[in-house]
Amino acid sequence: MTFDPASYVFSQPSAATAIRASTVLPARRENIEIRTEDGHTLVGELALPESGPVAATLITLHPLPTHGGFMDSHVYRKASYRLPALAGVAVLRFNTRGTSSPRGTSDGAFEEGIGERYDVEAAVRFAVERGLPNRWLVGWSFGTELALMYGAVEPVASQVEGAVLLSPPLHRATDEHLLLWAAAGKPLTVLVPEHDDYLRPAAAEARFGLVPQARVVGVDGAKHLWVGEKQAARVLNEIVDVVTRDGAGADGLPQEWEGPVAAAAV
Repeated sequence: MTFDPASYVFSQPSAATAIRASTVLPARRENIEIRTEDGHTLVGELALPESGPVAATLITLHPLPTHGGFMDSHVYRKASYRLPALAGVAVLRFNTRGTSSPRGTSDGAFEEGIGERYDVEAAVRFAVERGLPNRWLVGWSFGTELALMYGAVEPVASQVEGAVLLSPPLHRATDEHLLLWAAAGKPLTVLVPEHDDYLRPAAAEARFGLVPQARVVGVDGAKHLWVGEKQAARVLNEIVDVVTRDGAGADGLPQEWEGPVAAAAV
């Protein structure tokens, strides 16, 4: 059965609610399908602010599907739960080809980041066609490879403002791709866990030195998967600081919500 975001049941607590891993804040959510140029249908979800303008749009690229990555990987799930309400940010999540989640399974099969070029292009095209403004790629692990390989070349480059990378392994993405980003001049923010399994802050500083506009942020105590509410919240704050004019604020995004809330299975 395909998960329907309309199935969330919202209630109005009598007092402010602490925002936890399973807390879902109000948004306009819809299941979407994205069609690629090579004929695949990708499944996903778009979460929009309930009202008011969209401050920014996140086009999220998930971790490696052969190692459990999908559109519901926890940082992206929490982004969709919170950011439309807390920051006016639209969150587009989707399963790359051959990837399954409670939303469903996208057509095709995993192609080691090669055929996934069409997936990135299709997701960006979807956001453009929907009129979503201030579009940013947000890649996590394998998703950073896709952002680096395809985000600085057309047709994507002219349709996005820049990218935020979470835990880049720099396995598939090479110095050639970094130089393309350097030439494009688009902003690149790189969040690197202190205890990452693949690329740690000092090494990341050296590798991303090829991109003058890249900002590498080492995150103390963090690991590749950003496990725990503290690390997930840090990531969301950093993303909002990058992609919106107002940012997350001096104290970060609110940790309580006064209004309707729902709970999701974690």
